[in-house]
Amino acid sequence: MHATAFGRGKDRAMTEEESTEPAAEITFDGELYPARPPRLRPRANLRASRIQRSFSDPRSADASNVSYVEWLIRQSMLRDAQVLSRGLSGQPSMWRNPYAKPDARRAIRTASVWFTAYPISLITEPGVSYLGALGDERLWAAFETIGISAVHTGPVKRAGGITGWSMTASVDGHFDRISTQIDPAFGSEDEFRLLSDVADHHGGSVIDDIVPGHTGKGADFRLAEMAYKDYPGIYHMVEIPEESWGLLPEVPAGRDSVNLNKETEHQLAEQGFIIGELQRVIFYSPGQKDTNWSATGPVLGVDGITRRWVYLHYFKQGQPSINWLDPTFAGMRLVIGDALHSLGDLGSSALRLDANGFLGVEKSASGSPAWSEGHPLSEAANHLIAGMVRKVGGFSFQELNLTIEDIRDTGRVGADLSYDFINRPAYQHALAMGDTEFLRLTLRTSLSLGVEPVSLVHALQNHDELTYELLHWETLHRADLYPFRDEEITGGQLAETVRADLVSKLTGDAADYNMVFTTNGIACTTASVIAATQGHTTLASITDEDVASIRAAHLCLVRFNAWQPGVFALSAWDLLGMLPVPVDEVRDLIADGDTRWIERGAHDLMNVFPEATASSSGMPRGRSLYGPLPEQLDTPGSFALSVRQILDLRSTYGLDIASQVDIPDVAHPGMLVMVHRLDEGDITIEDPRLQITVLNFTGEEIDGTVRSDALIARRAVIDATTREETGRVDDLQSFSVSLPPYGGLFLIIEPEVEAAE
Repeated sequence: MHATAFGRGKDRAMTEEESTEPAAEITFDGELYPARPPRLRPRANLRASRIQRSFSDPRSADASNVSYVEWLIRQSMLRDAQVLSRGLSGQPSMWRNPYAKPDARRAIRTASVWFTAYPISLITEPGVSYLGALGDERLWAAFETIGISAVHTGPVKRAGGITGWSMTASVDGHFDRISTQIDPAFGSEDEFRLLSDVADHHGGSVIDDIVPGHTGKGADFRLAEMAYKDYPGIYHMVEIPEESWGLLPEVPAGRDSVNLNKETEHQLAEQGFIIGELQRVIFYSPGQKDTNWSATGPVLGVDGITRRWVYLHYFKQGQPSINWLDPTFAGMRLVIGDALHSLGDLGSSALRLDANGFLGVEKSASGSPAWSEGHPLSEAANHLIAGMVRKVGGFSFQELNLTIEDIRDTGRVGADLSYDFINRPAYQHALAMGDTEFLRLTLRTSLSLGVEPVSLVHALQNHDELTYELLHWETLHRADLYPFRDEEITGGQLAETVRADLVSKLTGDAADYNMVFTTNGIACTTASVIAATQGHTTLASITDEDVASIRAAHLCLVRFNAWQPGVFALSAWDLLGMLPVPVDEVRDLIADGDTRWIERGAHDLMNVFPEATASSSGMPRGRSLYGPLPEQLDTPGSFALSVRQILDLRSTYGLDIASQVDIPDVAHPGMLVMVHRLDEGDITIEDPRLQITVLNFTGEEIDGTVRSDALIARRAVIDATTREETGRVDDLQSFSVSLPPYGGLFLIIEPEVEAAE
């Protein structure tokens, strides 16, 4: 075998030409090769092949050993994708479903309320796997009682890396996937299929994950390093010619790569090898992750040539980024194959698209950072993924933490639903400050920019941090002016103010059990956010007498997320009222700066192993304020039964597929009012039933007024919980309300009924 390698030419001086026409934007190609005829440039980049001979040692874990290469091929996701695609190609099942346009309401009708699971944190009976526990009939009976209609399993396929002949551990909670195989630590493919069948029996669905943005350092990456066939095309990786290895850092013994510092990144960009600095460094940590690029050590290729590569990783060094516009389209084939395996072979109904906003990168001229966020290629790639998922009968949702416009534009042709990064930090801020002003601003801004709440997954805690980057305000709208606290401030100032509020109210001296996570947000649980807002500075200060107040505030947040259109999602950490794990119990896990491990405490949903002090994966058991589900479902007024009442109203009136029409001003800063048309998205209905959600984000009683242009004077206002009339809309389109601490009202205004002739 042989390989053709590609190099870059030398920089040449730029020349300016006088012209009365505006100067066109300088492209990377034009900047690097200004004096060379365009049609000669690609040919000038080609280097002659260098064929070398080597002998094979059957014990070697490198490209000299044919058996090792074949073993890697059998482990690789790209190989599995090729097998899966051949099995589905040309089948009539591929043409039975519409796929061009996202359909949020169709997805919500399939699964309206989701349970978000996390594999390494679920305590199971001895000898029972994670997937086996999720497929338990008793658990699904409990879910059905509460009103939960889908389980998002979290990542359960093999993750981490391969070093030599050995598997290495995940570096990011199994989001560094290396295989389509189920990780034996979580169960088997048969158990996943049984879970899908049990869910279906209870009217539910199973939601799996794919990761379009990166893999781990598994077989696919190792084969790419060896320059085997199409595999280098999976990644944003560039071969650095041996004469330029002096630019690269040395890789210490025991490591396979090292992160580039900013100076090396700049030098390699100047030489034309890489596109250089990106718009931001996610998970930035001085000395650990200074840039988004890392260099490998010398790696023997299948053609006998030893190479060094520089590769892109938006996230951690063990998560090489996938290249969606390589001529081989190998990365696309790998991701689509993984998706089809989950949907067609395992029985999932839907997929979460993780890290899907970073699928396009492009060199910028004039020293600006490379274009890496909001790139059109991300939209195109998401269209392909989501279209394929819909084509086989499923739906997808995305976790896209970018601007509201990015969420809107990607959602026009991509995933059916988007995670609600818009309002999640805002409702936490409302609770922390006892003031909904910023939350009202985010809700209104989302509506005005075309992202309706019906297209969003409104969630409480998941495995990630409370994200407070507020990228909509911090980036694209940094200089725009917004009214806030009786003055106009810029988007950048707004983001800075909200972050400062959250940090001061929820961490440090205010609550030593919540921790800042790099530049992204705060590691915490929903219960620990509430505890901090209620003045608990340590975990030890939270007693049994405090549980009722924490539960009341928790239910306020449930009402906010559930009493608006869209998906409502919650986790076991929410259902059980989990507090963070004390820092000392996860000190080794957070040593690299990933403080999120404190919020991922192990939990026993069904009380199947009360003696357990940790999950089977080794996560320490956290403290539960509300108790296991069987106990809660037998206790009137428990958190779980209160959630059921909230969800019953949502389901009865079809609020999940309604249309939001107004976020009016409020009479008290701690109030929030949301007005909805119960029209299932049909804007042609002239006089639909209206629903009004009224919430109190404070621990005090509130008397106030609801006023909205969407209300019709002299109509009766009905409390949906009691079915009693609580007042009438006056001629100023308003009515009065009273709310207990952290209370909420689900109000209905019926359409006018024509008198019978």
